[in-house]
Amino acid sequence: MTKGAALRLGGIADIPESLAGCVVAVGNFDGVHRGHQAVLAVARELAEAEGRPLVCLTFEPHPRTVFRPDLPVARLTPAPMKARLLGALGFDAVVEQPFDRAFAALEPEAFVETVLVDCLKSHHVVAGFDFHYGAKRGGTPQTLAESGPRHGFGVTLVPAFADEGGETVSSSRIRALLEAGDVAAAAGQFGYRWTIRGEIVHGQKLGRSLGYPTANLVLEPDEMLKHGIYAVRLRRADGTLHDGVASFGRRPTFDNGATLFETFLFDFSGDLYSETVDVSIFAFLRGEARFESAEALVAQMDRDAEEAKAVLAGVAPLSPLDNAIAF
Repeated sequence: MTKGAALRLGGIADIPESLAGCVVAVGNFDGVHRGHQAVLAVARELAEAEGRPLVCLTFEPHPRTVFRPDLPVARLTPAPMKARLLGALGFDAVVEQPFDRAFAALEPEAFVETVLVDCLKSHHVVAGFDFHYGAKRGGTPQTLAESGPRHGFGVTLVPAFADEGGETVSSSRIRALLEAGDVAAAAGQFGYRWTIRGEIVHGQKLGRSLGYPTANLVLEPDEMLKHGIYAVRLRRADGTLHDGVASFGRRPTFDNGATLFETFLFDFSGDLYSETVDVSIFAFLRGEARFESAEALVAQMDRDAEEAKAVLAGVAPLSPLDNAIAF
């Protein structure tokens, strides 16, 4: 599996001529889970067979957030992480098309002509079985399939992907698993360990005073993951990997303050402040709890660290994508 970086383009107006005649996978692909990977793999196979550029067309922000700003979609993979995953899957470029009400108002035929034909110069378009596009979602998989021959591009529609239990893999199903803390089951749906990206920020240095200095990230929205303790692996900007144990929550023993994702790295000393890192989450160890004393908390943290080390010592990649992202 290719581990290159996908070129990130800010919209269809930015597409270089070198990508003309591309194979395009189109969709939101939030989570880049196994259902999405089924679509993306078909596009990759077509591009490889014909030696054509491989492009993913996505939309930012998530269309549902535009239409329901009061209920924004909790993003499993914000744009930078999605691009990282797509690059690992072999995509040459990802077009992060700005999505607003004006773009949403494009008639379906205008979407095809403007986006897929004039700007992307698509040779072949691959989409999921439920892909809709254009004003009032008037464009359907059927109209896309009919548009292809008329405009000179091929169309492949990929059926729903079911897991080993026969259930359809979906982003909403994965969100429910993460909210329950079941990161192992979520990984089975993703096909890789869920990985968050962020800049290390300053905390209150409570961990340092306890002998557990932490690298702190803000995870938004903060109800996306169950509060608790996790076995994790952190990747620095230089690519080096460090195992650790993380606490996600509000530190009930001390301040019940702002929610932070706080990672203690084993056998590491150094300054990570302001560095952008990836943290892959391997296992849920226990829920967040309040302790009667700092000493009792430290004793439990010692046990958590040993459990995390044991978990991480036995992990193996779930897939080539997991190997590229978390190993």
